[in-house]
Amino acid sequence: RPGGSRPPPRRAARSRKRPEGKVVCGAGPGAMPGRGALCLGLLLLPVLLGCGSAQQPGSCPALCECSEAAKTVKCVNRNLTAVPPDLPPYVRNLFITGNRLARLPAGAFPAQRLPDLGALNLSGNHLRAVEAGALAALPALRQLDLSGNPLVSLSPQAFGEGGSPLEELALRGALRDHGVLLSLAAMLQSGALRNLSRLELADNGLLLLPAGMFTALPALRQLDLSNNSLVGLRNVSFQGLGQLQSLNLSDNSLGVLRNGTLAQFRGLPALRHIGLGRNAWVCDCAVEDLVAWLKESDQVEGKEALTCAYPDKMLGKALLKISGSDLNCSVPVDMPSQLQTSYVFLGIVLALIGAIFLLVLYLNRKGIKKWMHNIRDACRDHMEGYHYRYEINADPRLTNLSSNSDV
Repeated sequence: RPGGSRPPPRRAARSRKRPEGKVVCGAGPGAMPGRGALCLGLLLLPVLLGCGSAQQPGSCPALCECSEAAKTVKCVNRNLTAVPPDLPPYVRNLFITGNRLARLPAGAFPAQRLPDLGALNLSGNHLRAVEAGALAALPALRQLDLSGNPLVSLSPQAFGEGGSPLEELALRGALRDHGVLLSLAAMLQSGALRNLSRLELADNGLLLLPAGMFTALPALRQLDLSNNSLVGLRNVSFQGLGQLQSLNLSDNSLGVLRNGTLAQFRGLPALRHIGLGRNAWVCDCAVEDLVAWLKESDQVEGKEALTCAYPDKMLGKALLKISGSDLNCSVPVDMPSQLQTSYVFLGIVLALIGAIFLLVLYLNRKGIKKWMHNIRDACRDHMEGYHYRYEINADPRLTNLSSNSDV
């Protein structure tokens, strides 16, 4: 151009052509009529699919809280009367507490549905019965808590015929019924829980334990018998518990531990923690062995705090500070031997009395013989008089004669 000026640049023309196959939603230019509902449906489709997938099997039950990341399901204080059947298969820690299950029937946990369940807490559910096979379909179960349930029936076959890999069992406050305690003893003695390493039996008001209750628990490491009413351990055997490390006997009614029990404690190589606090120790001559063991052993926790409860003159005195002069046991007192001596003495006295009686009879044998003859003659005369009167009464003629005679 003249003057050397350059023409202005042209703007590129915008293409207004709609791409083929593309649906334009909305009410603006190019929108197709009747497409609004279709577009709304396409937008809501993922939401609807998500809602539907939440109800698929293996999802969280309606009354429970689930965390797939933590592999945990909690069904707490929901007034459940049965174990939810739709538990997710990923669960490893299951809490069903504070409900009203009442009973745990066979097959309560679906077979092959919970392959990884390792910890099961069923405490405080008002459970009264655990039936045979109720816990048999849990191949990975390691921890079970049945505390706080008023059990009246516990089947020895609750874990099935093949036993269980269970390692920890808590029954705090669940063995108030004596029959349940016997059932538990039968279960333990059968070897169904040979892998058990921790057993909690506290708060059950136990007076005595069944004989041989723990003999089939070779892997047991912790045994809690605290806060009961145990008065003795004479029939309890701890032999075979070579791995036992902790034994809690505090808050009971133990008065003394005999030599047999103390010898068992000495024979457990792994036992390092024994709790004996808050028991009613009787500080008489029978406590000497216990005091000697306490002074030489390092197994008892807080043994300095153990004190006498009886008799009154020894009340509050530390067991470790008791000496022979305090107990006045110059002559050993053994009640069974005393009773045996008394019976022997009584037998000797009775035998002596019998011998004297026989001697008197022998020395007076002639007089006794004469006395016996006199008694025999007197009895014969008396019987003849009765016989004579009987004959008179039996003959009417003699009766009339007797009544008319002046003689």
